[in-house]
Amino acid sequence: MTTRPRIGVMLPRDLPAHRFTPFAREAERLGFDDLWLVEDLGFRGGFAQAAAALASTERIRVGIGILPAAVRNVAYAAMETATLEQLFPGRVDVGIGHGMPGWLRRAGCWPDRPLGFLTEYADTLRALLAGGTAQGLRLDPSAVPDRVPPLLFGVRGPRSLAAAGQHADGTILAEPATPEYARSALSSIAPERSHTLVAYNVGVVRDQESDALAVARPGLEWIGEPDWAPHLAPLPFAAELAELRARSVDRAAFARDLPDEWVRRLALAGTADQVRDRIAALGDAGVTASVFIPVGPDPLAALGELAAVL
Repeated sequence: MTTRPRIGVMLPRDLPAHRFTPFAREAERLGFDDLWLVEDLGFRGGFAQAAAALASTERIRVGIGILPAAVRNVAYAAMETATLEQLFPGRVDVGIGHGMPGWLRRAGCWPDRPLGFLTEYADTLRALLAGGTAQGLRLDPSAVPDRVPPLLFGVRGPRSLAAAGQHADGTILAEPATPEYARSALSSIAPERSHTLVAYNVGVVRDQESDALAVARPGLEWIGEPDWAPHLAPLPFAAELAELRARSVDRAAFARDLPDEWVRRLALAGTADQVRDRIAALGDAGVTASVFIPVGPDPLAALGELAAVL
């Protein structure tokens, strides 16, 4: 029997600052297992968000997903990570990845060898957190945590996923993370030891499925763009979706024309029982942590609705 995945929720990257800690506290009060934070260019820093969320809660695990490795000097990333682990032991997960190439090029830090850079970065970060010396660097013994927190790769594509299986404790699958995509990703990851698989998905829970699908649809407006090809390839309607994207005049038109059946497959949207079944299907596919991305005008209200599946 497959173990039910942990159920988490993502703190919206554009949530007004005065609602940040209320959102984190409410996620904990409602019983979510995990709270995930986003570090996207132009929004908010991952370490600062994690520290605020951890300090304002007592139980919930906090995941940073993801830190673009090329932006974060590895010695300073080790210092920040070690500090979080020492202050809030056993409650933090750290996701690292390539980052979005366009964003990093604009910031002037896209590496020449992205995959090689990421794997070397992860190995160095782990060594420093364990108290070792790497690249002539080390943490002072007083700063070394009692344990190395889980380091996850937030990547896609077969070569990067294979590297996650070799160099990371887990992998973050950005949305849409369907059961088909989870199985495909795990075949590339091919982990030889325990490996966490975190799946992000747009989430909406309503009493009527039609209402949930309508709210979820705008949250899928960017799906079908080239970077998301690995997510869609395992789906039987991948070619049709690509055709719809190509003939749509803009993202809004694309989202409006998505068939309900595609929305059901691309999001965790429906009644509480329907969404529980979808999460169970993710668990059967190897997902160990399912993370809702709340959508709609009121994130705190959405949080309460999503909690119906717990």
